Amino acid sequence: MAQRVKVKERPQGLDSPLVPKVMKHAARAHVWAYRRTGGRIGGRWRIGSALFDPVPTLLLDHVGRTSGRLYTTPLLYLLDGPDVVVVASQGGLPHDPQWYRNLQAHPDTRVQIRSEVREVHARTASPEERARLWPLLVDLYADFANYARWTDREIPVVVLSPR
Repeated sequence: MAQRVKVKERPQGLDSPLVPKVMKHAARAHVWAYRRTGGRIGGRWRIGSALFDPVPTLLLDHVGRTSGRLYTTPLLYLLDGPDVVVVASQGGLPHDPQWYRNLQAHPDTRVQIRSEVREVHARTASPEERARLWPLLVDLYADFANYARWTDREIPVVVLSPR
C-alpha cells in the first residue's frame, strides 16, 4: 500500500486561477475517453494517494440548477451494497462543487460505471451514514482526509441509490 502523507495546509499552487481552467479541460478529456472506451480509459484514478493504488471512477450526469444544461463529471466512487457513494470534496476548496449543488436541485440522474449506465437518486448521507462511510472513503482515497483538513466546511458524502 502506498505511503500516506498528511498535509495540514492546502498547497498554495492549488488556489491559482489557472487550476479550475486546467481541471475543466482535463475533466472534458476524461469524460470523452471514458465514454468512448466504456471506462477502459479513465476508469481508474491514479493521482495523489492513488498513484500506486488506483481508485475506480464513474461519470456522473447532472442538470444545471439554473441553466437546465446537462453536465458530466468524473468522480471517484465507493460501492455500498446497491448504492454508489461519491464525495463532494472539490479538492478541499471552501465551497461545495457545482455538481453537488446541481444534484440538490435535481436529484434524479444517472451514472456510468465502466460501460453500465445506472439510473439513480442522489441524497446527502445522514450524519450516521457519513460517520460509517467516511472512514471507508478515506481508506479508498487517503487524500479525502487532506481535503477535510484544508476546509472549514463538512465535506458532503453523497449516496446514489438505484431508482
